[in-house]
Amino acid sequence: MLSSNPWPAALARLLFGGAFFLLAGLVTGHLLASLLLGAASLLVYNGIQLYRLEYWLRRTRKQAPPGAEGVWGDVFEGLNRQQQRHRLRRRRLAMLLRRFRESANALPDGAIVLNEYGEMQWWNQIAARYLPLNWPQDQGQRIANLVRHPDFAAYLVRADWSEPVKIPAPQDSDRTLEIRMVPYGNDQQLLLARDVSQVHRLETMRRDFVGNISHELRTPLTVLRGMSEQMAEMALPEADALERPLGLMEQQIERMSRLVDDLLMLSRLETEAPEAEHMALDMSDLLSGVADEARTLSDGRHAITLTVDEALTIRGDRDELRSAFSNLLTNAIKYTEPGGRIDVRWFEAAGVACLAIADTGRGIAPQHLPRLTERFYRVDSGRSTRDGGTGLGLAIVKHVLSRHNARLEVNSEPGVGSTFSCIFPDPVREAQPASRADDRGA
Repeated sequence: MLSSNPWPAALARLLFGGAFFLLAGLVTGHLLASLLLGAASLLVYNGIQLYRLEYWLRRTRKQAPPGAEGVWGDVFEGLNRQQQRHRLRRRRLAMLLRRFRESANALPDGAIVLNEYGEMQWWNQIAARYLPLNWPQDQGQRIANLVRHPDFAAYLVRADWSEPVKIPAPQDSDRTLEIRMVPYGNDQQLLLARDVSQVHRLETMRRDFVGNISHELRTPLTVLRGMSEQMAEMALPEADALERPLGLMEQQIERMSRLVDDLLMLSRLETEAPEAEHMALDMSDLLSGVADEARTLSDGRHAITLTVDEALTIRGDRDELRSAFSNLLTNAIKYTEPGGRIDVRWFEAAGVACLAIADTGRGIAPQHLPRLTERFYRVDSGRSTRDGGTGLGLAIVKHVLSRHNARLEVNSEPGVGSTFSCIFPDPVREAQPASRADDRGA
């Protein structure tokens, strides 16, 4: 056991030994020789102890340390205790590492540990099955050199880990992998690869079904519309009795036509890749047209204002954005009581472009906000049915904004109103007048 402080005893022994050799020199008359003999004895003793320490550290560290007195004994014992703690720590770390690898191998997803340079340090068995990896030959290789799909390469270059990327498995094109990067530690990343083949096939089947059935519904709807119009124009004795049923038929045919158009729009947004390059849009002209359409739809029941920063624009698809903005304004009109106000603003804030559509309508309860962009989700199904809504407007808005690297934010308070904001992260400034306000009412 280590003493609290071995140096007082060591100094006492040193002084005692020095006094002994000094006295011996005085008695014998050879003071210098006696002192040199004492110094040599001390040097030899320390050399022997140093040799024993080096030998023990070099060859026999797993054995008990050599015995010694004084400071050297405490040094041997201290080093022995440190080595025991170090061996215990290594065993614990090895056990934790073994458990981590066993846990990682039990995961249903592939996992690859990457360092700050994208070099692979370790991966589990599922990752080796999904990707062309061989242990240990590929250890230290960059993941970008082994997985060469262009979408994955673009994902690495973009370095935006908020969303995953889907690619076909390199060894099996029928398998679809969803890859996500999870940063952790000191500039390290964990790559997770999940097999989403079944989900991808179901999603593809759903999109194909929606697209095909929407196309197929157009023909019978056209026939029904023609027959309804023809019957309405025929001078029959039963014309008065048929007026209401024919009106309801025409109303439902119109609603079905809008539903088919929205389904086709959603199908196109989901299946067609966005254009790589877009021209800068004239947002003043685009928003003025959308606002004029909204005023026509409102028919004087609401005060609709438009404020546009004419020097601010974005790059995008004009038709898609017009559809999204029109959907938002149409919803604002439907859910704002007559006499209410709708303000449309196009402005820049904190380095992003924003289209904010604020109304003084009934507002939306907080529990409905997370689900607003789901297909066919309705806050008030009865009101939506009466207004002829399809339940797909906000889903279309979400897809259009996603294709423009933008997002939708909704702030609403029941009884006060709602604000729907389209946030575009890459605005463009042009040399135009600063802003223009259009305060015309409907």
